[in-house]
Parts: sequence; C-alpha cells; structure tokens
Amino acid sequence: MKKILIATALGLSLINSAWAEIDSRDRVYTADQNSNTVSVINPATNSLLGQIRLGNQRPDVLSPLYKGEINVHGLGFSPDHKTLLAISNGSNSVTFIDTATNKVKGVTYIGRSPHEGFFTADGKEVWVVVRGENYISVIDPTTFKETRRIETTPGPGMVMFHPNGKLAFVVSSFNPVVEVIDVKQHKIIKQIPVISPFSPFLQFTPDLKEVWMTHKDVGKVTRIDTQTLDVKEVIDTGFITNHLSFAKTALGTLAYVTIGGENVVKVYSTGSPAKLITTIPTGALPHGVWTSDDNSHVYVGLENGDGVDVIETATNHVTAHIPVGQAPQALVYVSNAVPQGDGKSNLVPRVNSDSLNIALKATSGNAKGFIVSRSLGVVDAFEVSLFKLKPQTVYSVYVSGQKLPVARFTTNAAGVANGTAIGPMRQVANGQSANDVTVSKIIVMEGDADADQDRAVLVSAK
Repeated sequence: MKKILIATALGLSLINSAWAEIDSRDRVYTADQNSNTVSVINPATNSLLGQIRLGNQRPDVLSPLYKGEINVHGLGFSPDHKTLLAISNGSNSVTFIDTATNKVKGVTYIGRSPHEGFFTADGKEVWVVVRGENYISVIDPTTFKETRRIETTPGPGMVMFHPNGKLAFVVSSFNPVVEVIDVKQHKIIKQIPVISPFSPFLQFTPDLKEVWMTHKDVGKVTRIDTQTLDVKEVIDTGFITNHLSFAKTALGTLAYVTIGGENVVKVYSTGSPAKLITTIPTGALPHGVWTSDDNSHVYVGLENGDGVDVIETATNHVTAHIPVGQAPQALVYVSNAVPQGDGKSNLVPRVNSDSLNIALKATSGNAKGFIVSRSLGVVDAFEVSLFKLKPQTVYSVYVSGQKLPVARFTTNAAGVANGTAIGPMRQVANGQSANDVTVSKIIVMEGDADADQDRAVLVSAK
C-alpha cells in the first residue's frame, strides 16, 4: 500500500494512504464531564458506536463509597494511535484506554485537578498538567507510574510537543504566561508573557511554524512563533473562546475557533494578520474541536448540547449532528484507531438523554446568562452561567411557582458566576409521556428577595 507523509498534532508520520481519508477504522472521541464517559464515534458514518463508561452520572458520584472516575475532561493519544488518554479532574486520574478494544489498560492517580495530557513525540512519556497545583506529572505509559514532576507556574492548563521532540509548550489557567520546556532536560527554558491568565488550549499550525492558544476569559487567541518564541499576533475572537483546530482548504490553511458564548465556530485565515473568513452557527456552547486527517471535516463538541456537530470544510457548513455524553469537553480525531473489526467491544449504549438549554435575557442593561437543565428523574440539575452582572454581588435563581430560590451565586470581580444546582424544572403536561413536558420560567434576581418578575435582572427567554 502506498505510503504518504502527513502532519498531525503529534508530528510527521509515515502512514498508509488509507489513513489520509476518513475511514471506518478512524474514531472521534469526546470526554463527557457530567456522564463520566468517553463517547466513541465512527466518522465514516457519523454515528455514535457507544460509550466507554469510566464512572457514574451525576449525582451518583456524591456517595463516599463511590468508585470510578469523576469529571472526565481531557483527552490525548499516542503517536501510534493505539492508546487514548482520558484525564478526569474530579478524581485526579489519567486513564489509559486501548483504542482497538475500548478497554482500560491502566489508571494513574496524580495531583489535584489535572486538566489535559499528551504523549511526547517519541511516545515514551505522558505529560499531564496538574492545574490545581504547579507541575506537570510525567508518567511511564508502560507501567502507568509517575516518574517525575516538572515544576511550572501555578495552574498549567495544557501541554503540547513540537514534533521534533525538542520543545514542549505549556499554557496556564491562572497566570498570563506560556512556558517553553526542553523535553530532554525536563526544564523550563523560557517564559513568554501573554495577554490573559486563563488559557485552556493550544495547537500547532500544520506547518509547525506557530502555536496558537485560546484565552477563554477575554475572548482572544494568541499566535506564537515557534522559532523566535515571540508573540506574533493577538486576535479578538469572542465571548468564551474555547478550543481551536486547523484545516488545509482551497482557501489555504484556516483556523476553526469554538466560541462558546455565541454558539458559533469562527473561521480565520492564518496569514498576517489573521482575518475572519466566516462564522458557522453550531449547537449549544461549542467546546472541543479537532480536524480529520484529510482536512475534509472539523468535529465540534457541544458542551451544553451533549452532541458533536460536523463541519464540512469545503462549504463551511454543519452537515451532521451526533448525540454523545453529557457536557463533552475535549475532543480528538484518531486515525486507524481500530485496525480490524467493528470496534464496538467494551462499549455501552448512550447512558444519557438530551439536555435542555434555556437562554436568559436581560430585563435591562447588558447582563447575559444561560442555564442547561439535565434530567435526574424527579428533579433536574441546573448548570447556571451568569455574566456581566455587578461584581462581588449575590444573585438568586428562582423557578416560577417556587417560593425559595434553587440556588444563590456570588459573582466574581468580573461580574461572572457559574455553578450547579438541583431542583424541579420540568413537569409532565398530560401525565402520559415523559417527553410531553412544560418548562418553568427562570428568574434571576439581585440579592435574597422573593421572586418578583418586576425586579428580575435576567429571565428565561420565551
């Protein structure tokens, strides 16, 4: 079979030409934070094959006797595409999964709140950023043992390796800096100041000349030259800028950036300066994103939509939607993950139902917000996100018909509040079908006063 050289996120690989096209042996994976699953998609058919169950859905994880992984969040994969990493920030774990069988090979428990991890370019080490502390955990992927720790600035957010194997780039979630590490020496050789302290993701351009990183808190993307290690450009992208990916198209190499607060993917040119090419509407809160090896499609995880939207790069339109687990975070595309067979072993059917997204509109001013409601049987879990309110101020969330609030949140210095609450939200309309429901009205008010529509700051949109 003909061999070709392609560039992947892990470097230049000599592979069979069949790998370069979307194939039934390829897989798309999502890390599902609320259902604690890894969803497994066949990109050749755009179908969910099943889920790898690493833990139970919320709120079952609250038991003191609970076993399993909590908040399945990050993903990475080995250069030979035989091993998938799943990082769970609630149970402080790294799970090693055989891509051919979907079977867990080992679990490593590390420091507080790991976020993302990846294999080194030679596949001999796994580096996992421990965001709740100040180091990278280095793990032997054959013994699943931590072998060393590389101290970083507090809150490392993600690490990726230049394919030449010499340098690693580490973004931070708490400090406005990118750290460049000599991989062989396991030592930081440079700190690059950047515009914001909160970056969840970085990715190399296909020509490897730049690293692009997202700034979720301020809605920007920074470009860094991999030769000079200097910031090249800062791009204003939009509210809740999450992840990004690149695709080679007829228009040149384009960057696809997920903008969670606008429910869109924005597409930028990669020349200097970058220019906005188009904006693609998606489902609720796009988060993780990855491009197929043949550059024909971009896969977008929908954190609040519990699904994946598939964008065709030739037209820059969403052409398919695939249901997955609850609150998908990271997403990766892995070629030739299953060399033979249907790849369905050790999978379970989808454990979750679809979520309900509730947009909040301001009664006055510039306040923003949204709520995701996920059924827990007789009650619902509300994931509440509030923005552009008064800083350091208490806000109460009411459901119509209830005298007491379902939750109270205190905004931070930027007027932002996020959290989860449990309460009654949906009611069966006629008693015959669980799908035939009415949805209560949501009212967000400043302070602790009783719910009063006339005093509301935000209300659910009709």
